[in-house]
Amino acid sequence: MWTRLTLCLALLPLPVQAESPIAEVICAPRAQMVARLSRLYGPQPAASGLRDTDTVVEVWASPRGDWTLVQSNANGQACILAMGEAWDAAAPQLPG
Repeated sequence: MWTRLTLCLALLPLPVQAESPIAEVICAPRAQMVARLSRLYGPQPAASGLRDTDTVVEVWASPRGDWTLVQSNANGQACILAMGEAWDAAAPQLPG
């Protein structure tokens, strides 16, 4: 838990206020965000998807089960939207 708090504080000295139910969103240039996520606690992208034509959403998960939800925009900014514990990658369900 302290590692994630350290990550958030290291990315930006002051959080950017979001216009959503989330009180604080941490944003930084994508290259900086990826480097810090990888270096500080070793997560790897576990899932990704397009939110719209300009936005990609990724879940980064560490072997310990910590996860981080990152949104990357076409303008080069990336934001941490949420973090948590006990990530469990669900196996794909085959029909039948």
